[in-house]
Amino acid sequence: MKAIILAAGRGSRMKNLTDERPKCLVELHGKALLNWQLEALHGAGITEIAIVTGYKRELLQDRGLVEFHNSRWAETNMVSSLACASEWLENEPCIVSYSDIFYSSQAVLSLMDCTASSLAVTYDPNWLELWTQRFGDPLLDAETFRLNPDKTLAEIGNKPTSVDEVEGQYMGLLLFSPEGWGEVLRIRNSLEPKESDSMHMTGTLQKVINAARLEINTVACDLTWGEIDSEEDLIAYKDVNMADVSN
Repeated sequence: MKAIILAAGRGSRMKNLTDERPKCLVELHGKALLNWQLEALHGAGITEIAIVTGYKRELLQDRGLVEFHNSRWAETNMVSSLACASEWLENEPCIVSYSDIFYSSQAVLSLMDCTASSLAVTYDPNWLELWTQRFGDPLLDAETFRLNPDKTLAEIGNKPTSVDEVEGQYMGLLLFSPEGWGEVLRIRNSLEPKESDSMHMTGTLQKVINAARLEINTVACDLTWGEIDSEEDLIAYKDVNMADVSN
């Protein structure tokens, strides 16, 4: 199986930390986020890894990765970046990883076990403590995440009014089969160019759910992981035992 890391954006909420480097090169516990991701993917046995570049692409060269470049990174959103890697996605299942997260190889392996799925996402069922630690009021940043009785995804990406509407935190680690990616392309191609350019991932997953042509499976992950979205997050994760991520 192959993997694709989405690293085209600047990460403006990181402020001066991304003035001279892409967000994925911000360091956590002395190591770039990108290196944490590569260790987890390699630990799961994935050797063919691509990176979708955009901002400061020159700093992501010569790392043994296949590059797909989004030249319009500043005016498009994440799904447009992922579409730059269509030649991989159309031909075999691929793990897709955001570039501002860290996770363990076991999380990747659990997702790889979903090869019969058209589309699958990882989520943290124990999200509330972490989001309270990061934001004080967890609903400031939370999005809805609801499951059907069979644990397929029922709703994602909307603004919740209570924590009861959030059964887990979407992690930004996904599995696309060619069929699943084909459904995303079908939806994307049905939109006007401006709307297509602005497609973000959770909104796209909700469109897949609404179309009801295929199911999105979910993988609960209670392992160590995190999202780095601000300078404050680097402080929030300073006490995380990164040995748990390396295992």
